[in-house]
Amino acid sequence: MGERTLLADSDEFLARDDSRDGADAARLWTRRNALALTAGFLAAGALPARAAYAPVAAPRASVVVVSKRNRVLELRSGEQLLKRYRVHLGFQPVGRKVMSGDGRTPEGQYFIDRRNPRSDFYLSLGISYPNVVDVARARALGVSPGGDIMIHGGPRRAADRKKDDWTAGCIAVSDAEIEEIWSMVPTGTPVVIFA
Repeated sequence: MGERTLLADSDEFLARDDSRDGADAARLWTRRNALALTAGFLAAGALPARAAYAPVAAPRASVVVVSKRNRVLELRSGEQLLKRYRVHLGFQPVGRKVMSGDGRTPEGQYFIDRRNPRSDFYLSLGISYPNVVDVARARALGVSPGGDIMIHGGPRRAADRKKDDWTAGCIAVSDAEIEEIWSMVPTGTPVVIFA
């Protein structure tokens, strides 16, 4: 195909040389211009919505401890408390998570099993829910235990910012706090969640 392509209402695309009358020239678009425009749209879509997270050196936590009743997440190194954060829980925070969609945050012993730097909630650390106890409990009830429980950044919807507990079962902190937690908690770190 030539350098210029005729864009018409029909399925006919004609390749012609550069000698065109005014009516045809107005409907022409070079492939080079189309490619440049497409590249521009792709580049704009690839831009992050906020500044990228830059990791910083920080002490390593050996365990993450969450108290649902107190709405607190603690990072500990042995017996030493490194940091403490206020948290938001699932929209039905009281009780143990039993099944998918119940809005509860699980209780038990887990570990950080994955990291998502492109989370819908800025950064997120995956919790290994469900464990074998959770699976057995759900199986006995004939329901799915659910999954995809995370420690992540703050809400995106303005309405959720006014709620104490708004997640689907995850543990949420602010975006600035998840940056600290991300840098202090390596994959494999135990997570203990108390009622």
